[in-house]
Amino acid sequence: MTSGASSARQPLTTLSWHQSLQSITNPRVVCMLFLGFSAGLPLLLVFGTLSVWLREAGIERATLTFVSWAALGYSFKFVWAPIVDRIPLPYLTRIFGRRRAWLLVSQFAVMFALFWTSLFDPQTELLALTVVGAIMIGFSSATQDIVIDAYRIESAPPELQAMLSATYIVGYRIGMVIAGAGALWFAEFIGGDNYSFRAWSSVYQLMACFMLVGVVTTLLNPEPKGKEPLKTSFSKTSDYLRFFAVFALAVAAFASGFLFSSELAGSLKATLMENAGFNKVAASLFTESLRTMFSIGLAGVTAWALVSLKFIRSSYIRETYIEPVSDFFVRYGRVALVILLLICIYRISDIVLGILANVFYLDMGFTKSQIAHYSKFWGLMASIAGGLLGGVLALRFGVLRALLLGAVLAPLTNLLFLLLVNYPVTQVLLYVVVLDSLSAGIASAAFVSYLSSLTNIRFTAVQYAIFTSIMLLFPKLIAGYSGTMVDGVGYEIFFVITALIGMPVIAVVLWVQKLGLTIQQAEN
Repeated sequence: MTSGASSARQPLTTLSWHQSLQSITNPRVVCMLFLGFSAGLPLLLVFGTLSVWLREAGIERATLTFVSWAALGYSFKFVWAPIVDRIPLPYLTRIFGRRRAWLLVSQFAVMFALFWTSLFDPQTELLALTVVGAIMIGFSSATQDIVIDAYRIESAPPELQAMLSATYIVGYRIGMVIAGAGALWFAEFIGGDNYSFRAWSSVYQLMACFMLVGVVTTLLNPEPKGKEPLKTSFSKTSDYLRFFAVFALAVAAFASGFLFSSELAGSLKATLMENAGFNKVAASLFTESLRTMFSIGLAGVTAWALVSLKFIRSSYIRETYIEPVSDFFVRYGRVALVILLLICIYRISDIVLGILANVFYLDMGFTKSQIAHYSKFWGLMASIAGGLLGGVLALRFGVLRALLLGAVLAPLTNLLFLLLVNYPVTQVLLYVVVLDSLSAGIASAAFVSYLSSLTNIRFTAVQYAIFTSIMLLFPKLIAGYSGTMVDGVGYEIFFVITALIGMPVIAVVLWVQKLGLTIQQAEN
């Protein structure tokens, strides 16, 4: 570690039990409950709840897990985080401030995307129209996450960050339950057990209205005051427009590369299966990974060409992308790679299993109302308890110890799903849901607190976006094949696999501890 750490977030020292519990009532902590709700609401509407809708509409299981890739905006949000961090919005930034202006725009964008998705029936119309809606939800929701994360880290001192993270996770879980249990209850209330487009359309329109919670919270709370003045070489409006144009062209290059490489990827996949002995899952994972890397490379070449042609100054790229990354490596040195490895794999067990959880419940014969009552309502109660407990444990014993507890619990609770395969009764469902949600709440609160401690206040939005993008990218790429894995090996082996891939996380957390990467040591 270098002296450059002095400009980073200060250490989260351990507090007494009384101090830890008392911090829950701080107004900033309460504010994050509602912003967490606004962030958590759209997530299941592009993952779990959307999967149930598509499954009821007759979409194949493997196809609907591939549709989850439509939300990869969550995994690439670091690409446009500098746009959100640096570009002021006309009129709105002057009235509301930089963070709140972007919050309002992203929240209304989520509402529009939800209404769009509600207009098209995937059973009778082009599935692509629903996928477009999912992409819009994912992009606008990921943008909201960028701003909320920066707002949270900048709005309160370091000693409150663990509880801000905890109430954020609690609010996030409540939003997920409204979008999960609430959506399933409402869909069954309107349409019964049979497929009803009217029911699902009404659900997504109602969820759009619930986003007003975030809008009201944004309007009632002040702009963060602790942010250092942002030094930039951007001097006029045309500089911002050129920078945005480079971003848009790079995105277009990525999309074009991904689209036009489809046929070539299909041919390569068939060749690997026929001539190289690859099975379907391995061939798909390999070809799609190559396809993704090719598309990313094409986007990078496009941006490099525009800089080389002096369409924008190279200093803009250095300020917005290179400096936040180099700052992290300067502060943490070679051990930064260990931190990034931990970030990359910490949530892999939960994410790979989570994409198919609702589909699994349906396949086991549970109704939507049963899933809503046991999986979502009781899951909410357990996740709230887990989130608050995770925050308190992080304050009392340190973040890395709480991280280790979450890393141990994740694979263990995944194995509990084996019980539901053999005993698909509601009592077993209740036990599995409560324990799984409790452990997820503990792990999430500790992990969000840990990521917050790693950021430099000068680069809050960009660095945190990079961390969370890394956290989601690899697990979600794997999760896209979860339906194919279940088709090939069945649910029992699938759950064992999700537990096994979580075991290395425990070793990496212990490695981080061995290297002395507690938050106190990381910042000194």
